[in-house]
Amino acid sequence: MRNIHYLLFIILCFAACAPEADHLTILHTNDTHSQVEPKSNGQGGYARRMGLIRQERLADKHLLLVDAGDFCQGTPYFNFYHGRVEIDAMNLMGYDAATLGNHEFDNGLDTLAAVLATAQFPIVCANYDFSGTVMEGKTKPSVIIRKGGLKIGVFGLGCDPKGLIADKNFLPAKYLDPYTSAQEAVDKLRAEKCDIVVCLSHLGTYGKATEDVCDVQLVQNTRGIDAVIGGHTHKLYDNLRVPNLDGDSIPVCQMGKSGAYLGKIVLGLGDKNEK
Repeated sequence: MRNIHYLLFIILCFAACAPEADHLTILHTNDTHSQVEPKSNGQGGYARRMGLIRQERLADKHLLLVDAGDFCQGTPYFNFYHGRVEIDAMNLMGYDAATLGNHEFDNGLDTLAAVLATAQFPIVCANYDFSGTVMEGKTKPSVIIRKGGLKIGVFGLGCDPKGLIADKNFLPAKYLDPYTSAQEAVDKLRAEKCDIVVCLSHLGTYGKATEDVCDVQLVQNTRGIDAVIGGHTHKLYDNLRVPNLDGDSIPVCQMGKSGAYLGKIVLGLGDKNEK
């Protein structure tokens, strides 16, 4: 009888641990640049985005909502409120994670730290070291998010601050090599048995020269990333595939700028690039 009970316990435990979802839907944004209201052509705006997100959640309650940075700067909302409106709206929309763009630093580390303290979602950035600054503890290299029984590893990468962020707004924070930081984050998440690993990148999809740091080079120099959600270069890519070190075809996405588009990608568990 004890063996039967033990077998029953094992079966029940396995059933409880089995993933409820066989895919992951990712909704993503980048470079909104404080476009709280629609542009003159009617595109973008937080109200419309909220409506789309609500509609998508009705169809798939396990979806992941992420942002690839530069949610700040570009309209008077940022000039007056320094990012608080943007973070409040992202809280209301239920973002699961975001990374930092260069414009998040436009008012310096003190202001950024105060604004991020109100975020109800994690800010991930694996290649910025904020040790010893007011930003210490306000970000994490990576996080694990659970959706439908899936363990989803999410990490972030920021662009090189040189020439993009004033020294007084960034130092004494340190910029770390993004490829090394990415692989370390991926290896950690894989060691923790994540089903899917997603990178939120503000490196830019392509560089001006082939050797420039960018999302394409990131994928080609790493292994273990299942999707790159990008930003920074304000381009629209929804079907770009790049081979990684193992020859796997990895989707790299970016949704233009100013919140004109809400990106959507679906990763299957059997073949994470199937949709």
